[in-house]
Amino acid sequence: MRDTLCIRGGLVFDGTGADPVHADVVVEAGRVTAVGSGVPAPPGARTLDATGHWVTPGFFDNHTHYDAEVLAAPGLTESVRHGVTTVLMGSCSLGTVLSAPEDCADVFARVEALPRPFVLDTLTRHKTWGTPAEYAAALDALPLGPNVACYLGHSDLRVATLGLGPATEGRVRPTRAQQAAMEAHLVAALDAGFLGLSTMTNPWDKVGGERFRSRRLPSTYATWGEYRRFHRILRDRGAILQSAPNITTKVNVLLFLAASAGFGVRKPLKTALITAADVKANPSLARAVTDGVQLVNRACGANVRWQSVPMPFEVYADGVDLVVFEEFGAGEAALHLQDHLARVELFEDPAYRQRFKREYARRFAPRVWHRDLYDAQIVACPDASLVGESLGAVADARGVHPVDGFLDLVIEHGAALRWRTTIANHRAPQLARLSAHPAVQVGFADSGAHIRNMAFYDFPLHWLRIAKGAIDAGAPLMTLGQAVARVTGEQAGWYGLDAGHLRVGDRADIAVVNPARLDAELDAYHEAPMPGVPGLDRMVKRNHAVAATVIGGAVVYQGGAFTEGFGTARGHGRFLRAGVEGAPRAADG
Repeated sequence: MRDTLCIRGGLVFDGTGADPVHADVVVEAGRVTAVGSGVPAPPGARTLDATGHWVTPGFFDNHTHYDAEVLAAPGLTESVRHGVTTVLMGSCSLGTVLSAPEDCADVFARVEALPRPFVLDTLTRHKTWGTPAEYAAALDALPLGPNVACYLGHSDLRVATLGLGPATEGRVRPTRAQQAAMEAHLVAALDAGFLGLSTMTNPWDKVGGERFRSRRLPSTYATWGEYRRFHRILRDRGAILQSAPNITTKVNVLLFLAASAGFGVRKPLKTALITAADVKANPSLARAVTDGVQLVNRACGANVRWQSVPMPFEVYADGVDLVVFEEFGAGEAALHLQDHLARVELFEDPAYRQRFKREYARRFAPRVWHRDLYDAQIVACPDASLVGESLGAVADARGVHPVDGFLDLVIEHGAALRWRTTIANHRAPQLARLSAHPAVQVGFADSGAHIRNMAFYDFPLHWLRIAKGAIDAGAPLMTLGQAVARVTGEQAGWYGLDAGHLRVGDRADIAVVNPARLDAELDAYHEAPMPGVPGLDRMVKRNHAVAATVIGGAVVYQGGAFTEGFGTARGHGRFLRAGVEGAPRAADG
């Protein structure tokens, strides 16, 4: 039974960008049935007092890697507690739709920093599907917390068709029959309501496991001709391409723009790219890529959006376990090794140290990490006297090069050396401009991945804090209604999903936000146990900005606690099918 609910006295946003109104909201049978001042509540309705609060559509997370976690812990509580009611999976060419569990575990483990045994065990126990339609049905049968929508991952597609070994060999090309089989899988996924296809062209992302460790993700081995055949299907169906440009060369951004452009003679290909960020290592890049994409969108009829997280891109590392080390050869060599003793042997090698120093000092090499060990603070270490110091300062105190000091610390303490740095979005004015840019979608939370490295689950609250702060300062980026739409209806419409709005007849997926709690508490660091992985804590966010979350008409989270049976005995969300129900797939907003 869904709740009959009356939310009283809040400032109500409908998700369209319109100005909010003080009103009551009535919910029956999972849908909004009335919005207005003093509307009567149905007999027996539960009342939720929202006085002084914002009542918004549930938030939209456009980039997650919950593909394994949704099977083990379908409530996805770390998103729902922050008002997120719709999540997109199958990002970055990854997925669990077609490939065997062992292959999925190898492909997910290293690039998304997830424990391989967790992914393998979860899929081995839960995987019952063999087709995209069966996958959608399997998710619908789970006690889902939020709504879920999905891409078909190109790496998943390639591995299922070619095998993981051949799919990660540069000389192997799909045969005509294999290409036709992949295209048939994509068509079947679109027929089942998948959003589209996710691909990957950035060569830094690597396969884990033992069989093909350190090979690039399967999608990166495809030729542009292979991509183009998929693009044609997506364009014809009004579906979406999600991808990441080659960060090493950056040149293939132009290929994505050309692929998206309609040039006045064809439909644009909706394309979501990752990611735009105000990177410390390249301060001018964010403005160039966002303004450049917006120019091409207008001049050439393209429909490209950058995904961008609206908060400082702060990352944590246990020893050397951090994806930024994939950027250069010495770091990649360290991450290739899984055993601490093997890493110690490597780090003690003088030739390796010289290589690391050369690459660390190469200032004009393509990179995301600023490679400044003085801008890296120790937050935990068996030697408590080092906590609070930068890695560079510790090296100075020991009279050694920063790289030598860092490697010595990892030799001494291994993963017990925990440190942090901010690699992007460190300048508040530039972050505000970037997050409000018309070529940017607020998101890229990577929810469910990099569980010891970062936690951006509450990104919509950070965006609302930015937008509200600008209004309060008398220099608004946009109206408050438009700001709420950025993380609700604007994205739901672009992705063609029945979500993101709060009007009569809409799904009752709602966040009740206390604007007074959009404060420094959002920035605090926390850890909590990882569901399905005994003994492992992951990074999370904890704050009191969201007073309640409603999904499918039911109050599932209120006052810091979830309802009994949430994510276990009772489901609230659904598998949302793009182009099958709700908003039309071909919306080009």
